[in-house]
Amino acid sequence: MDKSEAKGLIRQAYEAWEGEEWLRAAELYERVLAHYPDAKPSGDWWYDAALAHKFLGNWQKAYELGREAAARAPRGEGDPAFWNLGIAATVQRDWATARDAWRGFGIELPDGEGEIDGAFGNACVRLDTGGRREVVWVRRLCPTRGRVVNVPVTGGRRYGEVVVHDGEPKGERVVDGTTYPVFDELLLFEPSDLPTLEVTVAAGEPDDLGALLTLFAGHGYGAEPASSVRMLCACCSEGTHEQRRTEPAGVQRVSLAAPEDEARRLLEEWAGETAIGRSWSGLAAVG
Repeated sequence: MDKSEAKGLIRQAYEAWEGEEWLRAAELYERVLAHYPDAKPSGDWWYDAALAHKFLGNWQKAYELGREAAARAPRGEGDPAFWNLGIAATVQRDWATARDAWRGFGIELPDGEGEIDGAFGNACVRLDTGGRREVVWVRRLCPTRGRVVNVPVTGGRRYGEVVVHDGEPKGERVVDGTTYPVFDELLLFEPSDLPTLEVTVAAGEPDDLGALLTLFAGHGYGAEPASSVRMLCACCSEGTHEQRRTEPAGVQRVSLAAPEDEARRLLEEWAGETAIGRSWSGLAAVG
């Protein structure tokens, strides 16, 4: 392949990219890279080809091409080639490559080898389950993985599951003056075996509901009052949305994530802590 032909293919790749024809763009880049793997602009071509395969969900190709892109990128300068490789290597469970990619981007990691289980703060992730979207809170384990700490209302999704999320925020949530990014889910990385239940509770005081949530959290389980769920249009969801912590009193539905026998035990414990004002009924599995 001469340089004139290569330039023509790169032009076509750019056009395919603009049209979001990801597979065609990647194939065109790869045809040129087979002949010019180390040309001056090849780092950008490797990166775009890897990114196209990421958009397609072809993680093996995104990983393979991403390694080539990162090998041609400057370390410690926030180059996105390392971020995309970090995601792809995480999906492939190649922890050595993932760790090196995050460090190449310029991120400090906890010491150790293997799977990364760090404390990267809280964030939100927009779950995508067959087109049904729900924003949940996660505890970030690494730059691209988070453990769900809400009880999702979407059928088939569970408290405690680990998801891989994208690196570009698509929206914000503001709580008590602190802003948290909202990332899009890329895939379910690790499912949770905690079932989702629903129960009707009567809380005489706002603190009664808070006590229930704290009790379940203290045992590693989840509790989510229906009053905390907000329905937003797609446009609003991807914008900045302020959330207020509310734990109202009264009769209400609460979603739980716990084995049913444990949920019953904790509900009885909660109801028995006061002489009046707390009760529950109608515990049932959902989803």
